[in-house]
Amino acid sequence: MKTAEKIMRKKTAIKDEMDKSLPKAQSDSLWRQATVRLDEYLNRYSDLTKGVRLHTDNKILSMAAVYLTLKDVTGQETAYKIVEDAAINKCAGIEKTLRRLTKLPGMRSLFIKIWDPLTKKVFGAKSGFQNMFYPKRKGEYRMDVTVCPYCRYLTELGCPELTRIFCENDERIYGNLPGIRFERTGTLGKGADRCDFFIKRE
Repeated sequence: MKTAEKIMRKKTAIKDEMDKSLPKAQSDSLWRQATVRLDEYLNRYSDLTKGVRLHTDNKILSMAAVYLTLKDVTGQETAYKIVEDAAINKCAGIEKTLRRLTKLPGMRSLFIKIWDPLTKKVFGAKSGFQNMFYPKRKGEYRMDVTVCPYCRYLTELGCPELTRIFCENDERIYGNLPGIRFERTGTLGKGADRCDFFIKRE
């Protein structure tokens, strides 16, 4: 239970949205219920590899636990809006930081270069993904994801619709950075056969 509580303490964006949308006593009660549910999920998936658990423990399972707990009481529409709004607000903060960084000299080129080692380490086979990596070209990076643990585990937990939020988080964070073009034609979470990433320095 301690691990679940530690993870939930970091989910302030979701709790803030719950507090805005629900009476405080109800929000607090549902938060405790979601923490118990997260603990159950962590135990259910405790045998996953470290790379996969980087995504399940810190993102997938906690969002599913909150969403499904809310859904039981508020219905799907309200539950989805709460977790989606939390994601939007969190991404806005990340994008603001990246916008500031990519304005610095040389940072746009560095931003493109780090995508190859970053994706292979954090979003590669050891983390439960299957990818198609394209030949490197100066000033751009291209990759497709053909198997995604977000799709797999959110589907197993009964809330595949949450995958769309994680897909859209990429667009929220990378879609409007100065001097960086981010293109995508589809994602697994939205019914495509792959999630395509194309990032180019302009």
